[in-house]
Order: sequence, then structure tokens, then C-alpha cells
Amino acid sequence: MRFDVNEYKKLSEEDFEKAWMKGTEVLTPKNPNLLFPRYSYSIGEEHPLFKTINDLRRAYITLGFKEVVNPVIVEDSHVRRQFGKEALAVLDRCFYLASLPRPNIGISAEKVDEIEKIAQKKLSEEEIDAIRMIFHEFKKGRIDGDDLPYKLASAIEISDVKAVEIIDKVFPEFKALKPEPESLTLRSHMTTGWFITLSKIASRFPLPIKLFSIDRCFRKEQREDATRLYTYFSASCVVVDEDVGVEEGKAVAEGLLRQFGFKKFKFRLDEKRSKYYIPGTQTEVFAFHPKIVGSSTKYSDGWIEIATFGIYSPTALAQYDVEYPVMNLGLGVERLAMILYDYSDVRELVYPWLYGKIELSDMDIAKGIKLLEVPYTLDGLKIAQSIIECADKNKDIRGPAEVTAFEGEIYGKKIRVKIVEREENVRLCGPAYANEVVVYQGSILGVPRTDKWLHVFEHGFTTGIRYIDSFAHYCARKIEEGVAKDVKEMEIRTRVVESLSDINLGLQENIRKYITSKEGKIDIRGPMFVAVRYEMLS
Repeated sequence: MRFDVNEYKKLSEEDFEKAWMKGTEVLTPKNPNLLFPRYSYSIGEEHPLFKTINDLRRAYITLGFKEVVNPVIVEDSHVRRQFGKEALAVLDRCFYLASLPRPNIGISAEKVDEIEKIAQKKLSEEEIDAIRMIFHEFKKGRIDGDDLPYKLASAIEISDVKAVEIIDKVFPEFKALKPEPESLTLRSHMTTGWFITLSKIASRFPLPIKLFSIDRCFRKEQREDATRLYTYFSASCVVVDEDVGVEEGKAVAEGLLRQFGFKKFKFRLDEKRSKYYIPGTQTEVFAFHPKIVGSSTKYSDGWIEIATFGIYSPTALAQYDVEYPVMNLGLGVERLAMILYDYSDVRELVYPWLYGKIELSDMDIAKGIKLLEVPYTLDGLKIAQSIIECADKNKDIRGPAEVTAFEGEIYGKKIRVKIVEREENVRLCGPAYANEVVVYQGSILGVPRTDKWLHVFEHGFTTGIRYIDSFAHYCARKIEEGVAKDVKEMEIRTRVVESLSDINLGLQENIRKYITSKEGKIDIRGPMFVAVRYEMLS
């Protein structure tokens, strides 16, 4: 719900309170960006890796490919069938899965005594038999580990907390368990999944069959570094047809990468020669990108390897009863994202909060600046707006002077609010009263909208909050409180502004630390000199 204070009469007090409790965004006529909800809502931000994944999905679909999900957990026998004598080298890079065995749990008299001490009750023979049955069912796999405390607690009528304590203290067998390896592996190449998928559909779908999958692969690297991670995303596709060949691979590569702005391509036979490709078909795809021209990498000429394709070997396909030729193309999503978003370290791309430098935009910083005190009521908002309009209209009047900003009722009591200046020949509002809070190059500044500071407004991000705006809302809040306490008169004054809190503004501490770490500054100093006085008339 959004509303403008100019339309306050359209809302009842009850409607306003409901909106306020929900964190309504209240807009003032002069400051459309001025927020004072409990929480502000804004558009989120995509991770560059997943944005690249979404873009690749659209690109494949545009080329007529159908999306599928390939198996992630596969038996190591599939790797042996696909890679033959090279399987050991591939399996050396695979993560094998392991699981905890189910132990045999005996219930001796000593253990019964320990259980009774923790449960603080005497167990019947039926309850002891129930415990034995629970552990027997657990051993057989009929009860899962996360259900074990609940089953135990239910059987002997104790709390889940005591059941967990019994398992922990009475049965050391659980602590001694060690994972036992299985023959299951995490997919290290998307090809492993493609052979399994194709074995089920290659003889059932009409030709040509065009499929793609973008998903995680896992590889046991010696270590994670600037170019390698233990898990990465592969954007892979296959084309199944009676006469598919290398030319189809080139066409798919160009059609896919042109959608990302690449226009020039080179193709070169890959020296690695994977066993599952027909010899002479495994091809590296190089694309030209102007961003990397002259860089310190081996791609300083602007040409970067970005994908690989090949024709699956009939021998490998025969292991899965696939009788048609299959072209497979794959690329690493992280590599593409690094090019598109100008990263040199894959860790900084994928885990910026762990390895990269956290960078906040001026807009991010501005969103962290909030009003500290705001009116509770709609009448309070009207008072704040009246103070702002009065200050703008009468700022140059010289003292001594009193200018009425508001006269009306609040909480059933009639009040008058004035802006006052008691000194001779001094303007009603000080020079900095209309300074605006702007974030510029990572610093928070309070500056007027003059030619001198025009570049700050053009290239920075303004909060839309002027000193008089935030101060007026503080005054309105204090007036509300004063009237509620039956205070007959009150004067609220601000002089030289030195910090955000002097003008009723706060900053998230995390953002303050960020500004300091980046050697930015918070400089909102300025002579404001505004005094607001209210008096109760009845």
C-alpha cells in the first residue's frame, strides 16, 4: 500500500495505523524517495553465475533444444562402460559416496539401568522390548536415523531431548561409526548422465533429438584455485540424428554463443582426445572477445577457448544400445560468466562473499539510510509536511520572527506550531536547511542543489532526503508525544549539523563499517539553525 500525504483525508486514523504496522511506504510531495516504513522493499539482485545459466537456458531453447535433467548420482560401472581403459583416470577425479552402517544394538541390563537414570523412570518389560524392536527396525532400515529419537521417546513416554541424551550417552556404538564407501559416484562429466538418458529415449523419440541440460558436476581437484572448483556447472547438449557430424557441432556452437555477443569463431581439434568421442571429431571452440585483448593471460589476442564438442563413439554408444550418431557439446558456465562479467578468479565469481571484494553501489549505501523518528499518526505527518512547506516558503525572513506552520487538532487538542528565530537580522532557516543527503563514490555527503555540487547529483545517488525533511518528521514525532503527555509548550532546535543523528537519520552499522573500510567519508556538516515551537491552545 502506498499513499501520498496530500491525500491524508482519504484515510481514516484506523486505516493509517493498519498501513503503518504493515510497513507502508509513505511519500511526501517534495521527496518521492523518502521512506519511513519499518521495512523497505526493493528489487533483489541476480548472482552473475545464475544469470548466465538462465541466459544459456533461453539460448538453447531458442535453438530448438528441449531441457532435460540427467542423473547426478551414478554407479561407477557407467564410467567403466563409457571410458573403457581410461576409466581409472576418470574415476580418480570422481567423488565416491559413503554412508554410515547400521550397527547392531544390544540392550543389556546395564544399559537398561542407564536408560532409566536418564528417563527418571522404571521401565516395564514391554517398554524394554519396544526399545529392542526399535533398534532392530533401525538396523533393517525400516526406521530412519532422524526418526530414531522420536520413536524412542514415544515408546517409553519421555521427551525428545531425553531420547537424544539416551542415544548419545548409552549407545557409544553410534559415535564409533565410520562411513563405508559405496559404488555410487557424483557425476564428474555431463557425458556420464547423457549416456544413461540416451539409452532410454534415443530409440523412442522422432529424429532429430535435440536435448540440453545445465547442471552441476563434481570433480576431485587437488585444490580449489583461481581456475578450478570442486563443483561446477556444465551447459551441455546432444543432437541425435542419422547423419549428425562435426558441422552440426560448429553450427550449434555459433548459434549458442552469438546470443551472448560473440561474432567470430575458430575451431581446432582437441589434443586430449577423450575415449568416448570418435577420433578426429573432438573440437575446441574459440570465440573472440574484445575485453581480453592485451591481457596478461594466454588469451591476450582476444581468442578464448569456450566450449568443446565431438561425436560420441559408436563403441561407447553400443554399450547403451544407442544406434544413431550423437553430437555432444559442452561448456563451463563459470568460464562464460567470467568472460561476460570480467572476473579473473572463479572463486570471486562464485563465492564473492568468501573470496571476492564486496562492493556496494551508491544506491546500496543510500538504501541503508533511514529516518530514526517518524510520526505515529496521520495528523503527525500533516504537521511534518506543514513545517517543511513553511520553511521552504519563509526561509529568508529575518528575525526576530515567528511564522505559523500549522494550527489544528491532534489527539483532540488544539495546537499551533511555528518556526521561530529570536536573533536580530538572522534568517528563519540556516544556510544548510535544504542540504540533501547524497551518496557519491562511496561517501555520504550533505550538499545543496547548486551548480557547485551538480556533479554529485548527476553521478551519485540521492536519498531524496533534505535536512529539513528529516528534522520536520522528528519535530512532528516529539509534538505528538508532548501533546499526549499534556505538555503545554515545547521548542525543538537544531544548530550546526555534525552527524546523521543530528538530523534524525540513522545508518546501518554494516554500511558504516564498509564506508570506513573503503576510506570513504560521512560528511553532512552544515549550519542548519532551525527552531520549531509548539504551544497547546486548548
